[in-house]
Amino acid sequence: MPTPPKMVSTKDLLYLKDMMAWQLLAIKRYHHLSQELQNQTLKQMLGQLIDMHKAHYQTLLGYTQINNEQAIQQFNQQMMQAAQMGGQVNQAQMRA
Repeated sequence: MPTPPKMVSTKDLLYLKDMMAWQLLAIKRYHHLSQELQNQTLKQMLGQLIDMHKAHYQTLLGYTQINNEQAIQQFNQQMMQAAQMGGQVNQAQMRA
């Protein structure tokens, strides 16, 4: 069986968009809070949280940059190959 295509559906893109918005909101809130604080330890912890959310945002962004057209073509080729192989197996079984 062919591997699943690396495609992103419209619905998936909407979910990714929401998750990216949540990450940006967290970054903005932590940044604002770090500007208000005097405690350097807490500022450092918030900086680490900001970095974590930035990394998550970048990961999500990577998922949105998949070339769907190319992925669909590759998937269709895999399906055609699988169908051809299946047809060859069926013909061999009929001969036996």
